[in-house]
Amino acid sequence: MNKISKVLQKYHINKSNTILYGDYLAKIKPILKKPSANKKLILVTAISPTPAGEGKTTVSIGLNDALNKIGKKSIVALREPSMGPVFGFKGGANGGGKSQVIPKEDIDLHLTGDFHAITAANNLISACIDNHIYWGNELQIDINNIIWHRVMDVNDRALRMIEVNINPTKNIKYQSGFDITAASELMAIFCLANDEKELCHRIDNIIVAYTKNQKPIYVKDLCITGAIIKILHNALWPNAVQSLEGNVGLIHGGPFANIAHGCNTLFATKTAMNIAEYTVTEAGFGSDLGAEKFLDIVCDNGGLNPNVVILVASIRSLIMHGNKEHGNSKALVEGIENLKQHIENIKAFNLPVIVAINHFAADSKEEINILESFLKTNKITYSFTKVFEKGSFGGTDLAKKVVEACKHKKLLKPAYSKDDKLDIKISKIVARCYGAAGVKYSSKAEAKLKTFQNSKAWVCMAKTPLTFSDNPKEIIPVKPFYIHVKDLIINNGSNFIVVLTGDIFRMPGLPKTPAACKM
Repeated sequence: MNKISKVLQKYHINKSNTILYGDYLAKIKPILKKPSANKKLILVTAISPTPAGEGKTTVSIGLNDALNKIGKKSIVALREPSMGPVFGFKGGANGGGKSQVIPKEDIDLHLTGDFHAITAANNLISACIDNHIYWGNELQIDINNIIWHRVMDVNDRALRMIEVNINPTKNIKYQSGFDITAASELMAIFCLANDEKELCHRIDNIIVAYTKNQKPIYVKDLCITGAIIKILHNALWPNAVQSLEGNVGLIHGGPFANIAHGCNTLFATKTAMNIAEYTVTEAGFGSDLGAEKFLDIVCDNGGLNPNVVILVASIRSLIMHGNKEHGNSKALVEGIENLKQHIENIKAFNLPVIVAINHFAADSKEEINILESFLKTNKITYSFTKVFEKGSFGGTDLAKKVVEACKHKKLLKPAYSKDDKLDIKISKIVARCYGAAGVKYSSKAEAKLKTFQNSKAWVCMAKTPLTFSDNPKEIIPVKPFYIHVKDLIINNGSNFIVVLTGDIFRMPGLPKTPAACKM
């Protein structure tokens, strides 16, 4: 492993613009000016995830190494792993095989402490709300309408509902709960801010509670924005790591894509675009979740327009989207329907799509022929990659096709307009990105829909990533199907409304045998 200072020298990043965390980690000063028009942005997404793994992060890192291998100056910008999945079910998020970013354990755990800073800042807000009520409640906060939750960066279902005792002797208490840090509004704001001034403005405008007259209470009413910025100060600098081949990766921010917007910070993406010719970035889960939110929320907010979208799949994962009882070949044909919807999703945004197929030795010739026949018949650009096994050498074909696709930039077409009514925004997303027949609202969501109907906010869908429906057991949803909305949550600072569907929770639980038991 090279010293990170030496790796950064290749990209002309000066020592004066870095903060070293030992020999192999560093923070770099963000460069937040608008990237020039000739800079290339590549978004990596995937089909709906399966236990087999599609290799989205592996392909992102391998593609970045391959672009550098063929002489293009490239940086990969990724999310920081949450310790919830690390100790829960999914594990880390560093890539795999010969396409990884390192040092692995530091990245998977605390890195440089950004998540802890966001957690501390979030919980300072909670402490100040409760303290304000304890000392007389001058703002007249309705104790039964405090919407701000505490957070922590582990999965703990027991903390979904808690009772907060502000003053036990006076029986001042209320029901609340913990969310996981990656699902917090503060994490979303951290990742969506274009600069520190905008970050302050967004934090000021977080709604934390309401009065009994339904007047919103903002963070700025508590006069603590300056303290929050102090906590987050060093966290605003993107974290620099390296791939196994010695190329720079920026790891920064980590919102979940199923319950938040699922993309790394604009601080990191814009910094990468200002340093390198090509920037590879990844959106969480499939195109129906992370990619949709990147293209509708992040691009609009950050003034970005990707040149090309890479859609990652593998034959074994496509087979899992079919019925294996029918045999692998027929299951693959059935599973290709999932790939087809994801391809149509990207095309609907008017962007070029390249299907990157993670190739494994177990893939049979018959299976390869079935998939190639579909892609050729539908005139889809594709590339078989072996970046797990061969690193950059296994991704040069993909890299060359990316370079070619970047020569023909198209204008992004969002799924909806911010001026649309809220129910229209939601309907457009579920129809275009899920193939759903419509939306069914709970009485609670219906009431909130009337309140938020004219909001000029983005929509952040909270949905299972395992299928296009909101039922994780329906891997192959039977059409027509509907999306069931149980609640709407206003995130005023990040300027989006979280649409909770199905049985999604903002604090995940641990599986029966968590990864923490296997370490």
